[in-house]
Amino acid sequence: MQSFVRSHTDGGRERAIVETAASATDEPGAAGEDEFRVDVERIRFSPYFSRLSAVTQVIPQAGSGTTVHNRLTHSLKVSAVARSIAVGFRDAPDDVRATIERLGGCDPVVVQAAAAAHDLGHPPFGHLGEQVLDRVARTKLGLPDGFEGNAQTFRILTALDSCDATPRGLNLTKAVRAAVLKYPWTRNEWRALPPQSAELLPRGVGADSASGAQKFSAYSIEALEMADALEAFPAIGQYQQTVECSVMDIADDIAYSVHDLDDFYRAGVLQYTAVSAELNGWMNAQGALGILDAAELRAGVALRRPGYALEAAWRHTRAKDAWIADPDRFRQSVIRVIDDLVEGLLTIPYDGGLEADRAVSAFTRRWIDRLKASIRVEATPNVRSGHVRLSSHAWHDVVVLKFVHTRFVLDRSDLAVYQRGQARVIETLAEGLHLWLDDPDDSARAPRRLLDSIEAATIEYRELRANAPEFYSAVGLESSDADIARFGRSRAVVDYIASFTDAQAISVAALISGTSDNLWESGRSL
Repeated sequence: MQSFVRSHTDGGRERAIVETAASATDEPGAAGEDEFRVDVERIRFSPYFSRLSAVTQVIPQAGSGTTVHNRLTHSLKVSAVARSIAVGFRDAPDDVRATIERLGGCDPVVVQAAAAAHDLGHPPFGHLGEQVLDRVARTKLGLPDGFEGNAQTFRILTALDSCDATPRGLNLTKAVRAAVLKYPWTRNEWRALPPQSAELLPRGVGADSASGAQKFSAYSIEALEMADALEAFPAIGQYQQTVECSVMDIADDIAYSVHDLDDFYRAGVLQYTAVSAELNGWMNAQGALGILDAAELRAGVALRRPGYALEAAWRHTRAKDAWIADPDRFRQSVIRVIDDLVEGLLTIPYDGGLEADRAVSAFTRRWIDRLKASIRVEATPNVRSGHVRLSSHAWHDVVVLKFVHTRFVLDRSDLAVYQRGQARVIETLAEGLHLWLDDPDDSARAPRRLLDSIEAATIEYRELRANAPEFYSAVGLESSDADIARFGRSRAVVDYIASFTDAQAISVAALISGTSDNLWESGRSL
């Protein structure tokens, strides 16, 4: 059975740079261990990994207490869930294990490494920061492929971070590099393809592929690096994740849908009355809601009429994922969530006492165990799925759980006000740094780390012109030296902002906008 766990070909263990015995075993505890264990340690000892403890997961810790997850605690829990799933494959039926082996294997340590790394690229302020930085990167800084957290993760692992073996990147094995490629394509490669409806496109591409993919795992300057990692998995089809990446992705979904409800309950945000009214309102009026036209439904959602938002979520799910969406199973999932979340956990107001703590711990464990037990492996998955996926019942459960935290947390006006301020911080940073670097009389005084990053990124865009000149023509851009210098500078600004913690972003934005009187303390963030 051990041969199954370690079923990668030598290609999966290859690194970009051949290392000496010393450089491969310098990490604490790595001597004599497997190559994949070295990768885990390199990721865990990275400053980009440590930074995640001060980056928002969904809602900020400020004002919510230390019980709320940050990106680091989320990543640790994703690692635990992912490793548990991978280890569980050892006891899978023979045909399942044979399928996994044909596809390239599923090493628990590779899965663990990918899970630890999967959020390294997230900027300050959670998904809100990601959306704003992408918009600013494209519209203000002129970067055709903008910003994406998954692509930033791959860039950190292969270019921005460093170890003793190489000055650029962590020199990870191909298996681990491939395992972080949740969306194994670049944004721009979709521009040249004919438009297709969303249900025919891989999950993450989005409905408007002509303007580029919404989610992607590599910028154009890392496209060759991505192709190099995927070469080790010839049985994996185009636009499909490796098995190890699928396991990490599923674990991320499980942790996100369950642990975030844990956060919202402890923070006192999830309230019995509101959640019960929405879910039971949909159950009681399902027939009437089902015949509403789109305009009537939108009006009801805006007026927060019970059941309307859940009906809208179901219609969106059915349109996007017709390959698995089933009305009966969706209804069954709503019933399960009502029984266990609404009539179970939410009937005990969180007061920090033992009873409430036990209730939320039991709820979390119950749902994680249920979802982990529902894992399926497919040799030829749907284009919107992966080789490893949740069963149909569990898939619908996750849809309903995500709806609860979207509707009753992310859609709240008090959070929206806070996020408007966070968006302005990102905009201030991008605009301020861009103007500074555009000032020939003062740009030399910019932070050393930023200036070094500009030099490195400019070299990357110059190499892109030499190795893949079609990138520039595909997006209608010239590739003059001036253009390449502009791309390099803009990419470096994005890299710099994305490397901040929440607090660093706020303090540097105050400095660069002239509203801080805390020069020396705030200036350390530079």
